[in-house]
Amino acid sequence: MKLQSRVQLITYPDSLGGNLAALQEIIQRYFPDLFSGGIHILPPYPSSGDRGFAPLDYSRIDPQFGSWEDIGKIGAKYGVMLDVMVNHISRRSAYFQDFLKNGRSSPHADMFLTIDKIWPDGRPVQADIDKMFLRRPLPYSTFTVGNGQEEIVWTTFGKTDPSEQIDLDVKSPLTKQYLSGIFRHFKANHVNMVRLDAVGYVIKKPGTSCFFVEPDIYEFMDWVAEQAKEHGIALLPEVHAHYSIQYKLAERGFWIYDFILPFTVLDALVNRSAGMLLRYLQTRPANQFTMLDCHDGIPVKPDLDDLVSTEQARRVVDLCLERGANLSYVLSDKHKSPDGFDVHQIRCTYYDALGRNDDAYLAARAIQLFTPGIPQIYYVGLLAGENDDARAAATGDGREINRHNYSLEEIEQAVQRPVVQRLMRLIRFRNEHEAFQGTFHVCDTDDREIRLQWENNGSRCVLHVDLDTYRSVIRCTDEQGEEAQWVV
Repeated sequence: MKLQSRVQLITYPDSLGGNLAALQEIIQRYFPDLFSGGIHILPPYPSSGDRGFAPLDYSRIDPQFGSWEDIGKIGAKYGVMLDVMVNHISRRSAYFQDFLKNGRSSPHADMFLTIDKIWPDGRPVQADIDKMFLRRPLPYSTFTVGNGQEEIVWTTFGKTDPSEQIDLDVKSPLTKQYLSGIFRHFKANHVNMVRLDAVGYVIKKPGTSCFFVEPDIYEFMDWVAEQAKEHGIALLPEVHAHYSIQYKLAERGFWIYDFILPFTVLDALVNRSAGMLLRYLQTRPANQFTMLDCHDGIPVKPDLDDLVSTEQARRVVDLCLERGANLSYVLSDKHKSPDGFDVHQIRCTYYDALGRNDDAYLAARAIQLFTPGIPQIYYVGLLAGENDDARAAATGDGREINRHNYSLEEIEQAVQRPVVQRLMRLIRFRNEHEAFQGTFHVCDTDDREIRLQWENNGSRCVLHVDLDTYRSVIRCTDEQGEEAQWVV
């Protein structure tokens, strides 16, 4: 499916007004012309944890959020992206509960990665585990099944022991049948985009990192692509990894996430130096979804390995910590820097990362919207939100610092702020100006400024950012072909 290069919104189903019906009303009332590119709704399904990312059942919408009818209404008007956690499912799902009850005699047993599928004798090998890119101290959990026997099952993610998130065996015909059913159901409910969450972890092979294992991963990706194409659905694989891995997917025709842009934009603005950002913009693939913030954090390792020195990364990380951020870390020693640097993501709002400076924030958004690809604006970023320290403390999850749930009153107040009004104007410009359908060019400048240009059949727009003042100016041709200029 071909996607239009227009701005998308990304939000939880309950973060703007409390449910899906309120979300639709808020978009129509305050942002009716901003998100013609689509609405990415983070997991709205019944879930046992990780704020929706441990799904029980894709055929249902959690009643506290609404119904598939609500999803269909939003999808019919704007287009909808939903997540499919291709790597795992909730341990409370009917499939895994039947496995717990009946063990290997369960008709669903083959959906799961019991330890003997990795090591035939059923004994984990520490030398193999040491090579893995771990997301928890051990990549498996032990369960007692109905007959009293213990079963060790692969669990890449999860903070509890045993984990809430049970890995799927993507080589199993049962799992493929299960995933195919999800795509059929999505098509019937006006879902036109799917993000493949945690897809980099689906292949487990002893002696490897168990992350993006080649060439096995491509066989699975090609199979998923066939399912999506059959149902007219666009795919966005979500892979947090060294940028070279992302580029391999881009070369195979997949859309990818631009996880490099958030840090390089932040670095350019806080250090008032454009060099690294401009070099990156000149070489990156164009078939990317651009973002600055999201429900997790600003990526650092392993996404920017070989692009950013530890010294440079530490400067930005330390500044963000001063501005209220918290951090997540790489667990595997093998994947830390030689000097021990291990920051995986910086967790704070992008507005706070830039010191709540309106001009710096608008400069960042202007750079994002001028960068080739499909821009996604996270709902907190749309409202120039500030760190929600109370929510992070109450939940014990540092990511919740950037997951504030907005009431109708808070949204009404936020949209009246000048910084939000300026951002809304910028989004409209990005959606409407025909130059963005043409050719992109990074202009030569000194290290204290940024100049980005689009041109299409005589239509032109140029962004100029002064890194000393954060003043951003757009010069463009208007509808009559006349030159116009405005300060972002």
